[in-house]
Amino acid sequence: MSTRKQGLFILPDGQNLTFTFILVSSLFFLWALCNGMIDVMDRHFQEELNLSKAQSAWVQFAHYLGYFLMSMPAGWLATRLGYKRGIITGLLIVAVGGFWFLPATHISALARAGAVTPGTAFLGFLAGVCVIATGLTFLETIANPYTTVLGDPRYAATRINLAQSCNGLGWIFGPPLGGIFFYSKDAMGRSTGSQTLYIPYLGLAIGALVIATIFAFARVPDIKTEDTYHLDDNGAPGASHSIWSHPHFVLAVAAQFFYVAAQAGIFSFFINYMTAEVPPLPASWTSIGWLGGWFETAKTGAVALSDKGAANLASVAFGCFLLGRITGSALLRKASAHKVLGLYGLMNVIATVLVFLKLGWLSVACVFASYFFMSIMFPTIFALGIYGLGARAKKASAFIVMAIMGGAVLPKLMGYVADKFDMSRGFIVPAVCFVFVAFYGFNWPKFSKADSLVQSGKIAVGH
Repeated sequence: MSTRKQGLFILPDGQNLTFTFILVSSLFFLWALCNGMIDVMDRHFQEELNLSKAQSAWVQFAHYLGYFLMSMPAGWLATRLGYKRGIITGLLIVAVGGFWFLPATHISALARAGAVTPGTAFLGFLAGVCVIATGLTFLETIANPYTTVLGDPRYAATRINLAQSCNGLGWIFGPPLGGIFFYSKDAMGRSTGSQTLYIPYLGLAIGALVIATIFAFARVPDIKTEDTYHLDDNGAPGASHSIWSHPHFVLAVAAQFFYVAAQAGIFSFFINYMTAEVPPLPASWTSIGWLGGWFETAKTGAVALSDKGAANLASVAFGCFLLGRITGSALLRKASAHKVLGLYGLMNVIATVLVFLKLGWLSVACVFASYFFMSIMFPTIFALGIYGLGARAKKASAFIVMAIMGGAVLPKLMGYVADKFDMSRGFIVPAVCFVFVAFYGFNWPKFSKADSLVQSGKIAVGH
């Protein structure tokens, strides 16, 4: 079959991998659901355990520590186990982490009774977060590069962004799901979040087992990626056998570090921003039936968003994120991926600086705009970073996933700035991160010695 007859999910030999792509895309929904719940967990521990913003960021640290510790083992196992068995392994680990929240909740009950310290209870939950992240590392290390080979190579960036649209959908449902159980109250108005926090994670564990069973019986073929740089050709002229000799990959690792750092900071402190920095709201809004629980009277006497209301509003922000993914996927079929990445990075520099400047409702709108422009960054950096690496793409993917560690480090800095000044000023940290993302995008052709991932309908080739 000629290249012209290839489709988005059709290989040169005519294999149609649409169902395989849909099945793999379900994994993106799964880990986004986990991440969405993590992002509204900080505020819960700030209130339950009287933690500062910087201290509550240990949640993100534990989450991304799992990625850091397991990205290389996951890449190594992915190479040896293949896509299918690697995915099943990841799902089983996620299930173990989800079930761990049952004993963690019991430890929390002991802490409320005074039998153990609150810090011990906090560590119990962090352990579950870390184990789940370990399983998600397997899924991300395998699923991200796998989507790029499930069809016509010209549309690698488009496919990974389409799959990541499921990721955006999961993030929409994650925050309100977390809000229901993390910020629940009894009839007396007392918080019951510590007792019910395990429920969504129990459902997550069961769901992971179901998906693992489906994968066990599904057709998930191993597909070799194109070796543009001849990394696998022993003795070939000009062959370079180290992925680290390719600047477009090395700087992709750095760009992913800074992107995830910015994303984790903005996502995790969204509730803090919306409950503290949004201008006063009309008092009449508290009387609107189904919206009543979204608002509360602040210490100043003004009407403000409640924690639960802000958690629900996070779904609107992730709706902007999903919209960005969908429109970005369409844009990437027409425009060069690196140019889109550079432009979106620049737009987010502008958005976060405007948040930093505390310009009232304009700054609030810019928080939502930042979600839109972050949408295509992770998958596009991924596709640009593994371009042309052939069989080494799995190993390269492990390092790019390891770069997610940025989400463990920088939110603590953002929280420190917010504790020192205020939440708006904390946005200077992601602003600096987006500068590097824009730099990488605009300069990718120089680093890769390729014109683009998509050029005149042909696969990009080196100069």
